[in-house]
Amino acid sequence: MIQLPTQCLDAIHAEGEKAYPNECCGILLGAIADDDTRLVESILPIANARGQAEQYHRFQIEPEDLLRAEKEAKVQNREVLGFYHSHPDHPAQPSEYDRNNAFPFYSYIIVSIEKKKVAALTSWRLSDDRETFEELVKEI
Repeated sequence: MIQLPTQCLDAIHAEGEKAYPNECCGILLGAIADDDTRLVESILPIANARGQAEQYHRFQIEPEDLLRAEKEAKVQNREVLGFYHSHPDHPAQPSEYDRNNAFPFYSYIIVSIEKKKVAALTSWRLSDDRETFEELVKEI
């Protein structure tokens, strides 16, 4: 399960709509409860590192940005829980590209933006064998 406060949900929606027709991306910061629930406490928007022409269907977070997020999480006494990104005019389902570039430990939030407006938001976690994504129940 993933718990997403309303202010983080609203911020992810705004980031997706602002980036449209390109993909936005960012990092989820928070804590992991004893039952493995991901408790998102804040987000860290990241500039999509893909070239302008490639941002329509892809996102990329540079290692330097992840390192910066790890340092910020430590300052806030939090952890990097995962990532979020948008799918412009596409369902909020992980793509093959998403699967090939994901890691099993992290949570992945995908927000679908259709015609500049939020259509859906889902959360996923990659299986340990890296073959499939499992949809996480989200609590707002």
